Amino acid sequence: MSETTGTGLPGSPTTLFDHALRLHQLVPGEPLPRDGEPYPDDGLHRHRKGPKAPGDRHSAGKDVALVLDAHFARASAPPSELADAFHDVYVPIHRNEHIAAAAGRADRERVRQTGRRLVRHGTDRCSVTVGLALLAAVGTADDIPLIQTIGLLSNRFGPLAAHAFESRAGGVEALLWLAERVTGWGRVYVVEALCRLDDPSARPWLLRRACDGDFLNGYFAGKVAKVAKVHEALADFGTDSETVDHVGRLLHLMSDCGGMGLTLAHYPHSAAVLEAHARHVGSLGPTIERYFTIAVLAQHLTTKSPEAAGCTVVQQEALRAAYLEVLDRDEWTQTARDGFVADDNRMRWLADYQAPQLRLRAFPDREPDAEE
Repeated sequence: MSETTGTGLPGSPTTLFDHALRLHQLVPGEPLPRDGEPYPDDGLHRHRKGPKAPGDRHSAGKDVALVLDAHFARASAPPSELADAFHDVYVPIHRNEHIAAAAGRADRERVRQTGRRLVRHGTDRCSVTVGLALLAAVGTADDIPLIQTIGLLSNRFGPLAAHAFESRAGGVEALLWLAERVTGWGRVYVVEALCRLDDPSARPWLLRRACDGDFLNGYFAGKVAKVAKVHEALADFGTDSETVDHVGRLLHLMSDCGGMGLTLAHYPHSAAVLEAHARHVGSLGPTIERYFTIAVLAQHLTTKSPEAAGCTVVQQEALRAAYLEVLDRDEWTQTARDGFVADDNRMRWLADYQAPQLRLRAFPDREPDAEE
């Protein structure tokens, strides 16, 4: 029997495509558990350092291009010859000008068929990556399902999948499908592609669902706020709890993403969006996430300068008071206490590190645990 997991025949390695498809069928509307890791070829790559990226980043991908040029120069060479051809060269996972140029020098249909073969039947991440790069260069709409499925293994294949969709018709819908099913770095690649496209049809999703709460969302939170035109949707906040929660997530991320992305200090609509969020979140019922979000924002408004929140002194104090008034309500206080008793890590963090500064009713006289 094969030592890999998946749907391969006994004694045969599992293709990465079949591995992704099997996991996707288990959770069709969600990201794959652990981004699909370990991959079926993990045994080969786990203890193998592999070629390092060249010191001159502009030369990355040249070795792959040389292999492709030699292959396509032989008219009778089948795609299967490339199945294990990239073990000894550095294979970039992002769009690469050298690989794209090699794809452009060969017969387009042959390149396309080779890319499809490597992605669909490849058992090694190196060859599958090259195949995906070929499809990103010359693929058609027919390749969208193939690219979406392998793109679910998003930490490795997300960058090229996002590029493939960003650069051709029908890409917005394909990106939105993938965005719902990836997290971590994969979500960064896909959401940033959607932001670059700035397509009106993607704005409702960007406004409500782009951020899933991962720390890496900080790389694109500010871009989402701008592209989704959050400041133009302020009047609709009160009728859409999903938007209120997501905007709260955006504001939370932008309060602490210095060095990653756009912060509240440099977002021109910070004061207006914060004011709308503070006004509408209090009209919703309490949840653990809502309590945590506005507590973090209140802490930012308490400990940082007005400029750090894009506000005046008067605006900062009014916002801080509005958030604290909500946190001080009986039902919100009880929700936070229940979360702490249930060992919710967000409530524990607030209790240990923010309660003394904000004087939160939910956590009176709370001292950090000794081991923390």
